[in-house]
Amino acid sequence: MAKKQKIDRHSPENLTAITQMQSKLRLGWLLWLCYRGFGLPILLSLFLPTAPDVVGGVAWHLLWLIPALVVSPWMLMGRSAYALLISSMLTLVYLGASGVTLFARLYDSGISVLWVYLLDTALLLLTNVWLFKLLKRLPSMNG
Repeated sequence: MAKKQKIDRHSPENLTAITQMQSKLRLGWLLWLCYRGFGLPILLSLFLPTAPDVVGGVAWHLLWLIPALVVSPWMLMGRSAYALLISSMLTLVYLGASGVTLFARLYDSGISVLWVYLLDTALLLLTNVWLFKLLKRLPSMNG
């Protein structure tokens, strides 16, 4: 059985990996914020038979995103392990809510708009994976 190798947090390879993870996290976070705030309400207004109001949908989703907007500077910089740990807790709450919404809409709206919610959940899941990979590579919080 092979031993698990410990990551040298100050090696050039690790610093390159951290930079790559930070850029992936930044991209995923911005994509999810834009999709959740604007894309999801616009797509729902186009594809739902009830044609909900776009402006009201965008306003509602931006209101729902206030905590995410507050932690956005931490997510975009991706340097502080403490801040990213708090952000990861928040993104896990959003992921849980997004998953519940996905399954609730499966029974409510049918399969026609399920892909809209599935894309939201997938973007958030991908962002969480990149966040956890970055947290693993960042220097330890306890020295």
